[in-house]
Amino acid sequence: MTASHAHDQPAIGHDSESAPRSALPHVVPIRADAFKVACSNCNLRELCLPVGLSDPDLERLDELVAKRRSVTRGDALFRTGDSFQSLYAVRTGFFKTCVSSEDGRDQVTGFQMAGELLGLDGISHDRHNCDAIALEDSQVCVIPFGQLEELSRDFTPLQHQFHKIMSREIVRDHGMMLLLGSMRAEERLAAFLLNLTQRLQARGFSASSLILRMTREEIGSYLGLKLETVSRTFSKFQDDGLLEVKQRHIRILDEAGLRQLISSTAC
Repeated sequence: MTASHAHDQPAIGHDSESAPRSALPHVVPIRADAFKVACSNCNLRELCLPVGLSDPDLERLDELVAKRRSVTRGDALFRTGDSFQSLYAVRTGFFKTCVSSEDGRDQVTGFQMAGELLGLDGISHDRHNCDAIALEDSQVCVIPFGQLEELSRDFTPLQHQFHKIMSREIVRDHGMMLLLGSMRAEERLAAFLLNLTQRLQARGFSASSLILRMTREEIGSYLGLKLETVSRTFSKFQDDGLLEVKQRHIRILDEAGLRQLISSTAC
């Protein structure tokens, strides 16, 4: 596999406002007046924000989310030990979060796509405890956490939404524990693919066809599997007629078959 396969189709969450890839050398703030899109006009609004907000409430949010940041593929949005200042809503692109193990290896702890938040790890100790790395050229909305807290005190719907997001992260962590603790390799990969397609479908993408932005090695790190096991399981799924696999291009041929693999275990 080559890095070029990650860019042979539009990025997940891609829209016409994304800057050209050649113009994204580093993590750098984007002038708000040049690229500002109101929350009310954002196609990810229903994923990030509480529904049914009034125009004045949306204006207050627009003032809060006053800056964008672009992150070039392979660069870090933040790293372990960085001071926690803001949350980041992924507008376009794809990220992985990872921590370093005692032997120096990176352990992938999650994958985040458009409409999802990064930075929640820093709330408890005011410092980030993981790295957030862009898997493709990406763009995030910067949400200063102190201002978000102030606004949430007076803005009950926003507070409720933030609690829902926190709850979703807890549920995701529990799901990961289940993956690593009780599932065989085939079940882990099936659950991972189904979870990924469900999240993509919520963003208007196909539920049966996707391009993996992460490598097989990164999938293995996330699922607690060796690279060889991940590759072998993909091949088995293809031989069994569950998937069509062409490098990073995946087409799900038998969703019911994947679900049957994990039976009653939630993905």
